[in-house]
Amino acid sequence: MSERTLAIIKPDAVKKQVIGDIIKRYEAANLHPVAIRMMQLTKTAAEGFYAVHKQRPFFNSLTAFMSSGPVVVLALAGDNAIKRHRELMGATDPAKAEPGTLRAVHGTNIEFNAVHGSDSADTARFEIGYFFPEMDLVAR
Repeated sequence: MSERTLAIIKPDAVKKQVIGDIIKRYEAANLHPVAIRMMQLTKTAAEGFYAVHKQRPFFNSLTAFMSSGPVVVLALAGDNAIKRHRELMGATDPAKAEPGTLRAVHGTNIEFNAVHGSDSADTARFEIGYFFPEMDLVAR
């Protein structure tokens, strides 16, 4: 089943200059970019995006990190895109991620873990809509 998911290349990965490698891995996994944007999130924008985590103890450090430097946001499309993207990312903690996954290769720790991905179809709809109006999404 073809679906869409949101991916974010986080500030740590942008700083390491691994944007190209990450996008290459998406394409090799048949996760096709249908929208891409490089941007600098404000703290307020990061707080809005991660509002679901507002009561969690890591909320302030997460939103500070996500607004600390440029990010690349992508809408990816493909068969079972959400599940496949999450498998490609690996566990949230790079130390626990399977070898070869994006987080194992490019992440440093549980906070600086290189990439973000939607965890469900409902979340993907919200997250893609947060960054891209429907008219910005290209059919693939």
